[in-house]
Amino acid sequence: MRRMWPEEFSFILDGAEQVTLESAARQREDGSHSEAIHRQALKVRLSQADYERIWPLAEARYRLQGHFAGKAITLIVNNPHYSQWHPADGGTVESVSDSGRPYSTRYVVVHFLLDDVRETVEA
Repeated sequence: MRRMWPEEFSFILDGAEQVTLESAARQREDGSHSEAIHRQALKVRLSQADYERIWPLAEARYRLQGHFAGKAITLIVNNPHYSQWHPADGGTVESVSDSGRPYSTRYVVVHFLLDDVRETVEA
C-alpha cells in the first residue's frame, strides 16, 4: 500500500533539517553485536500540539510530494534501534497574546527516517 503524507501536515516538513543518523556498532548485554547505523533523516522542531496530532502516523512509511518528491519518511517514536533519536524536549517559548495575556508553547524535536522511493517500471 502506498501511503501519502497527509497534505494537512505538509507545513511540518517546511523547516526540516536533513541530517545523518550515525551510531557505532555496540555490544549488547547478551553479548551479541548491534549493527552500525547510518541513515538519512529529517530533524524537525514542532509544537507539542502538532506532535500530538501526527503521533498516530508514527512508525509507518509515508511518501512525500513537492520539495521531497521521490522520498518517503517514517516518524521515529519508539523503535529501539533508534532510541537516541526518539522525540525529545524542544524547549518552551514564552509569548504574549494580542490581548496581553502571557502563554507558553512547548516544543518537541522529532526525527523522520528519510528514504528514496524506488518505483519498478514495466518494460
